[in-house]
Amino acid sequence: MPTQKAIIFDSGSLISMAMSSLYDEIISLKKSFGGKFLITKEVREEIIDKPITMKRFALEAMKLKELINKGILELPESIGVSEKEISQSMLELMELANNSFVGDKVPIKLIDLGETSCVALSKFLSEKGIQNILVVDERTLRLLIEDPPLLKKIFQKRLKAKINFIPEKLKTFKGIKVIRSTELVYIAYKKGLIQIKEKNLLDALLYSLKFSGCAITDEEIEEIEKL
Repeated sequence: MPTQKAIIFDSGSLISMAMSSLYDEIISLKKSFGGKFLITKEVREEIIDKPITMKRFALEAMKLKELINKGILELPESIGVSEKEISQSMLELMELANNSFVGDKVPIKLIDLGETSCVALSKFLSEKGIQNILVVDERTLRLLIEDPPLLKKIFQKRLKAKINFIPEKLKTFKGIKVIRSTELVYIAYKKGLIQIKEKNLLDALLYSLKFSGCAITDEEIEEIEKL
């Protein structure tokens, strides 16, 4: 039996890709990947259920909904994780994360329901022995997982205040693998899954994602283009 594997998408990453009209590329990546592309109920609400009622975002929401209808994006039940399991773990994780950084005796809210549900799902899949990676474009969650001390420095600079950081509260976030939509699209580019064949295509793709909400610097884009 082949090893199960999954890519979990946060709301921001799918919004970035949708705003860059990369629907066909999502489908091609899914076929090439050979595993599950998962979103949680909370993410579905953020990218489809709510925006589909707004004229400004309805079309993008409909196109993302079509990816669910086609089985490209799936919910956790398809891989054996129940909505109830995620909900229970999600609340515990939010409590830990949103009380791990304190400024002026007030906890700093770091993550919301959609982001936390993705972390909860990732942990459940890892416990089941299912290889997985989380696609996150928002910088705060990525740094919370990969480099909490740097996140503390950023908050101190931004808020111009001393920030107390409680590392013990973030132990459960260690080990979660994360990438951005830019890295995922770079993979699609290298695999020849992008239909457009223009000289500066990669640059156009990466900057489109940046301007659509992916937290990536110009310097990081330059580094990707050198790979």
